[in-house]
Amino acid sequence: MRQLFVILFVILSLNCQAEEMLNVSVKVINEEGSPLPNVLFSINGNNITSDKNGVFTVNIKRHSTYTIRLSHDDYYTSIQTFSDFELTNHKLAHIDDIILVKKKKSRTMLAFGGDVMMGRRFYHPYFGDQTLINEDNKLEDSKAIVQYIKPYMSLADYAAVNLETQIANEEPTERAPKSVTFYSKPEIVSALAWAGIDYVSLGNNHTYDYMEAGLQSTLSFLEGSKLGYSGAGVDAESALKAHLETINGIDFAMLGYVGWEGSASPTQTANDHHGGAAYGSMKNMQASITKQLAQKKIPIVQYHGSQEYANNPTGVTEQRLKSSLDAGAALAIAHHPHVAQGLELYNNKLIAYSMGNFIFDQNFSATQHSFILYVWLDDGEFHRAEIVPIYVKGYKPTPATGMHRYTVMKRLTELSKQRNTVITTSGGHGIIRSQHVLDSKVAENNAELAIHVANNERAIPIYHTPWDRKITEIKMPNTEVAYRLGTNLINGSDFESFATFDSPERGWLFEQNSTTLNDFGASGQHSLRVKLAANEPSVFGMQSFRRVYHAGSVMTLKAKFNVQAPVKINFYWQGRKKRQKLFDALNNSAKQLIGSVELDAASDWQNIELDFNSPRVGYRGYRVIAEIQLQNAGEGHINIDDFSLIEWQSAYSKESKPNYYNALSAQAAYLGINETVSAPIIVKF
Repeated sequence: MRQLFVILFVILSLNCQAEEMLNVSVKVINEEGSPLPNVLFSINGNNITSDKNGVFTVNIKRHSTYTIRLSHDDYYTSIQTFSDFELTNHKLAHIDDIILVKKKKSRTMLAFGGDVMMGRRFYHPYFGDQTLINEDNKLEDSKAIVQYIKPYMSLADYAAVNLETQIANEEPTERAPKSVTFYSKPEIVSALAWAGIDYVSLGNNHTYDYMEAGLQSTLSFLEGSKLGYSGAGVDAESALKAHLETINGIDFAMLGYVGWEGSASPTQTANDHHGGAAYGSMKNMQASITKQLAQKKIPIVQYHGSQEYANNPTGVTEQRLKSSLDAGAALAIAHHPHVAQGLELYNNKLIAYSMGNFIFDQNFSATQHSFILYVWLDDGEFHRAEIVPIYVKGYKPTPATGMHRYTVMKRLTELSKQRNTVITTSGGHGIIRSQHVLDSKVAENNAELAIHVANNERAIPIYHTPWDRKITEIKMPNTEVAYRLGTNLINGSDFESFATFDSPERGWLFEQNSTTLNDFGASGQHSLRVKLAANEPSVFGMQSFRRVYHAGSVMTLKAKFNVQAPVKINFYWQGRKKRQKLFDALNNSAKQLIGSVELDAASDWQNIELDFNSPRVGYRGYRVIAEIQLQNAGEGHINIDDFSLIEWQSAYSKESKPNYYNALSAQAAYLGINETVSAPIIVKF
C-alpha cells in the first residue's frame, strides 16, 4: 500500500481558509528501501526531523500547492510539489515513499531541461493575454518566468538546457530563409544562470536563424556570462568543440549537435565558409567522442533531431544516439520534437529521446507537458535517474500536479516500457534504476480499483489511477457493457491548477472580465463561473487549435454544468486548414455544429457528452467551443467543470483484457462505456 505523503515548504496560498488544517504523514527511505531518520523538513520556516522509521507527521494550514524539501548531510536534497487537491481528494491521496540518493565520492548529479527561448509571445502575447516580459523590467520579468523551476535546477551539481534561440538586444536585420526564427533578449542569459542552469547546448536548428550577426551576438553574450556552451561556432571546427567541465573531481565534455544540415543556403550548420550549429552526423559525433575519451574526458551528448510532435524518435536519431553510447559517451539527451518522448536504458546507459519544451511560447496544448531529468553518474557510469514532471503553464515551467502529473508520467512510463525501461515511483516523481540493481518494486502484487460511475456518465476520467501501472483487466458489472480507452486533448480540464503558480492559463477562450474561479466543483475543489447576458451568447472553449491529434477519430466532447437559469448551449468544432494563417482561421473558419442542448436551472451538476468525429483530412488543427445563450431576460451565470475533449484510442470491447493496438490507449485518461451502469467497474493493474 502506498504511503500518504506530503508537504514541506509552502510556496503559494489561494482561496483557502486559514482555519482549515491538513494532517499528513510521509516516509523517507534510502535506495535500499530502509527508513531514513534525521531527515530535515521545512514547513513555513519550522524544522521537523523524521523519526527512526523515516516518518514525520505534521498538521499544517491548507494551501493550494505545497512544495516539500527533504535535506540530509549525507544525501542529495529532494524537492517535490503537490496540489491540495492531490493530498485531500481520497482518490488521489496515496503517494509513494520518497527515496533519497546517497552522496559519495565521484558521484555527480546532473539535471536536464528541454527547449528554451524567451522571445516572440513572451513580449507580444496573443489574445490579449498578459505580457510576461516588459521592456522596462526585462531582467526581473525573465527571472519570474523561471522562479518555480529554480529550486529544482539548483539542486544538481550541474544543470543543462537546449537554448533554442539566438540572443540579441534587437532583432537582427538579416534573417535566414526559413518560416520561423527566434531571438531572445540578453536577460535570458542572466535568468537561466539565476535559475541554477550551468550550460546550454546550441546544437539546434535555431542557432543560425539570423546568420552571422545573430550567431556572433549570441556567442558574445554567452562568453560574458556564467553559462558554459557548445554545439555552435564560427566554423565547423569550433562548432564541434566540446565544453569541458570538472564536476566533483570528474572531467566531463559537453557536446551538442543538430541532426540535419538544412536545405537552405547558407545551411544552418557550420562549415569552412560560415558559422552555425555543429552537424551531428555519425562521423562527427563519433570523432568528437573518441577525441574526448583520448583526453580522459567523459562525453555527454545532446542531440537535436527526430520529427516534431511525434511519439517516438526517428531511426536516424535512435541509431546516432546508440552509436554515440557505443563509442563511449556516458549519456545521451535529445530534443526537437517539442513533446516528451520515452527513455531507454541501453547497455546501462541512459537515452532521453526528447525532453520536450521547458521555457517556450507554443500555445497548443500537446507541447505543454514535459519534465526535468536528474541523472546520477558514478565515475561516469549510470547509477540512477529521476523524472520531475513539468507543466509549461502560460509559457512558464511549473511543477506538474494532478492531471498534469498523470499526463506527463503516464506518457513517459508507457513510451519507455516499449523500450524495456521501467519507471517506478518516488513520491510524485519517476525513477529509473541501473540495470545492475534489482528493483523489487517491479514485482509488486497486482492491485485493483473500484470505479463508481454517476448515473448518466459514459465517459469516466481515470486520472486517479496509478500512472506507473498499465491496466491489465477491466471487469464490467454485466456482460452486455463494452468499454473503450481514450486520452484528453485539453489541458487543465478540471480547473484544479487554473490559478496556481502566478501564471494564468492561456489555453481557454472566455471573457476574462466575466469569468471567475469557484472554490467548489463537480468532481474537485474548483470550477469556473461565467457571467451570462440575455442579448448575446457567451463563448467558452479552447483558445487555440489542437495541433497534435489523429484525423478521423471517434471523439466525445464532455462537460459538466451547474445552471442558475435556463440556457441553450451550441457546441462546435472549428478547424485550421494546413496552409491557413492562425488568425484567419480563428476569425473566418466555419464552425461545424456538434450538437445542441437545453438545460433547465438545477442545483445539481448536469453532465453533457456529445460524440462526433475529428476532421479527416486537410486540417492542421482544430478546437471545440461552446456558445451559451441565456433563455430568460436579464443576466445570469453558469458554472463549468470537467470540460474535456476525449479522443478514443480503442474501439469498444467486451474482452476483460484491454487490447493496446494503439500505443496511446496505454496512456488512457478516460474510460468509455457504451451504456450507463449502476454498479462499480473493477479495474486491475
